[in-house]
Amino acid sequence: MVLGYRLLGPRSLAALGAACARHGLGPALLGSCLHHTDLRKSLTVEQDTMKVELLPALTDNYMYLVIDEDTKEAAIVDPVQPQKVIETVKKRGAQLSTVLTTHHHWDHAGGNEKLVKLEPGLKVYGGDDRIGALTHKVTHLSTLQVGSLNVKCLSTPCHTSGHICYFVTKPGSAEPPAVFTGDTLFVAGCGKFYEGTADEMYKALLEILGRLPPDTRVYCGHEYTINNLKFARQVEPSNAAIREKLAWAKEKYSSGEPTVPSTIAEEFTYNPFMRVREKTVQQHAGETDPVTTMRAIRKEKDNFKVPRD
Repeated sequence: MVLGYRLLGPRSLAALGAACARHGLGPALLGSCLHHTDLRKSLTVEQDTMKVELLPALTDNYMYLVIDEDTKEAAIVDPVQPQKVIETVKKRGAQLSTVLTTHHHWDHAGGNEKLVKLEPGLKVYGGDDRIGALTHKVTHLSTLQVGSLNVKCLSTPCHTSGHICYFVTKPGSAEPPAVFTGDTLFVAGCGKFYEGTADEMYKALLEILGRLPPDTRVYCGHEYTINNLKFARQVEPSNAAIREKLAWAKEKYSSGEPTVPSTIAEEFTYNPFMRVREKTVQQHAGETDPVTTMRAIRKEKDNFKVPRD
């Protein structure tokens, strides 16, 4: 089957990507969509101890190159486009040692096998046996090193049963840590509950990710920010933080710039799925319990028709 991708809008392409990921059809259907990546700019977040380079991939995915500035050892998060990863590593003069895979969907793990052929000896981490080229299966609170950086694995099942977020810190550093959240936490949103429940997503967002330091930078798996904020605006129309973030995100997106990263503290101000304990969100959902509120607004989001404005 051949799809005329020029006839598809961004939402349709995103839906296609998700379907491909679930059914293992990614390379066959999404190969022709890679040209969209050229319109999206990369971004490097530099700190004295850790450099994070955002690498746009496919239609709306992000890969992340994490470089330890002390040793130049590097890890790549969800390298769905391996050649782009290899080229960036060479440009940065880094030594790639590690693959951090958030979950098994094709648009995140689909490049692993090609990457390990291009760069033999890589350590491939993940929490699910369905992840290609996996060498190190991790569980909740497993730890590993990338040069002098500490990586803690956080189990956040729901979008998939084996989803892992990676919390990266530098011992003794006063700089903000980073968390790579895949399809669990997005800017102003969360992933669909394909293999889990509202209770699991509540625990993932509020009890695991929500308890990280407030200044933790959140690097998510997709550029979904504008649509997420339009839904957040529907949930809390009087929330000024949502309106301000939406205006900012539209400006960034129009110039091809990423809206990532956010911070944990910011997410608590405008992300309805992080705000399920707030009365305004519960009242919108017609619920009084955070978990049932989570279930209700996720169902509402699944059927949300994104307005043009």
